[in-house]
Amino acid sequence: MAKYLLIESRDPFEYGDVNYFCGVARDLASAGNSVTLFLIQNGVLMCRNGVANNPLPSVLKGSLKVDVRADDFSLRERGINAGSLVSGVKQSSVDELVDLLTADGIKAVWH
Repeated sequence: MAKYLLIESRDPFEYGDVNYFCGVARDLASAGNSVTLFLIQNGVLMCRNGVANNPLPSVLKGSLKVDVRADDFSLRERGINAGSLVSGVKQSSVDELVDLLTADGIKAVWH
């Protein structure tokens, strides 16, 4: 089992390949890998609950065990509060992102 850190910084409603990146997270998790999807910058826009055509709920559903984290600073900058997050998203920080990036055996992809 490999450990993956997928970092999404792009606006999912401006770039169509964000859906593909979320699909990669699902596929890696369904293959038995440990997957963390870290949302930062405009990537946090998909954290809002109730957004149409949002790819994030499909990453969180079922037993895929994708750990989804959202940068707290990026959330604040975009006016997204903790009460409006999609269920299963954990607030995180850049400090935690650095810890994740430097963990042993991690395979990181920044999108």
